[in-house]
Amino acid sequence: MPEYHPPDFSDPLFAEAPLVAFREVAKAGVAPEGYHATSVFPEYFHVEPGRWELLRESRMDCVVVQRPDGCLDVVEFRRLQPGDRVAVGRGENAEEGIYVHADAFQDMSATGDKFAFRTRLTRETSFSIDYDEFYDLLSYERDHGTIVWVLGPAVVFDQDARSAFASLIRHGYVHALLAGNALATHDLEGALFGTALGQEIYSKRSVPLGHYHHLDAINRLREVGSIEEAIRRGMVKDGVMHAAVSQGIPVVLAGSIRDDGPLPGVIADAYEAQDRMRDQVRRATTIVALATQLHAIATGNMAPSYRVLEDGTVRPVFFYTVDMSEFAVQKLANRGSLTARSILTNVQDFVVTVERGLRRREEG
Repeated sequence: MPEYHPPDFSDPLFAEAPLVAFREVAKAGVAPEGYHATSVFPEYFHVEPGRWELLRESRMDCVVVQRPDGCLDVVEFRRLQPGDRVAVGRGENAEEGIYVHADAFQDMSATGDKFAFRTRLTRETSFSIDYDEFYDLLSYERDHGTIVWVLGPAVVFDQDARSAFASLIRHGYVHALLAGNALATHDLEGALFGTALGQEIYSKRSVPLGHYHHLDAINRLREVGSIEEAIRRGMVKDGVMHAAVSQGIPVVLAGSIRDDGPLPGVIADAYEAQDRMRDQVRRATTIVALATQLHAIATGNMAPSYRVLEDGTVRPVFFYTVDMSEFAVQKLANRGSLTARSILTNVQDFVVTVERGLRRREEG
């Protein structure tokens, strides 16, 4: 686990810094002029002479509100109320009482040549060490952290990948699952019909009227009322949703404008879905996003690069994104998730490889 290096507050940079200023909100949902917007990095606020307070729970693109008891909360703009005291200041190097600690976990002794080959992530990049480090991380986090997975529907389009991810759930490597209507729909289609978007999930053969199957799956689930009830009745006997419900894993299904149906349990209100997602993200110590640009970026924007534990220890939040597309993983970084690590590969192969690698470690 990388060690957290706090700032040296004896440095004149901090000792001579002013206190952070606060201004009151005049209109609900509107921050005062000059508000400070939060980032993914640890941020300190000079609230009293000589006392710099670290934000305990942060997320990108929010504001900082000082409560009457002095605590600092990171708040979305839509939650601001008249009278809230919002931190103001655009300086991030203590000159306005705010310090953004961007290199808290970096090894400052690391050096590199000015010129080098293969410095950018591409499909030619090797990932052997990334897999081994990922196995180490999941093995540790299973017992000492909270692993949140963000899934696109491609994960359940393949028989082996669908079974492998269900196995990851059963073996304790999944503590929460964030997805959309499509992931759950096609997983349940697989359970009911053995297809995904009308193709057999092993042979990839199209079946007669298979294009109805995802709609039939939604319709049947809407008739019984919930995914949980379909499992209780024995209609759904395998797959990702079956494993998650059976293991009591929290699942947040966020709806989108193009959803069919949708399935019962899909959250149609975008801001309710965001709140439910953030409830899980704020507990996360590792986040893994598989083949979903929309949900990966949304989750990345909610996830800070650090977590403050109950004992005050500060540790990193690991964020992995896995996709075949270089564009997809670069877009996440371009939207501000600067600490995300990426693996470029077929997501179905990734899930199968990870499950097999973890299982071999357990057996060996």
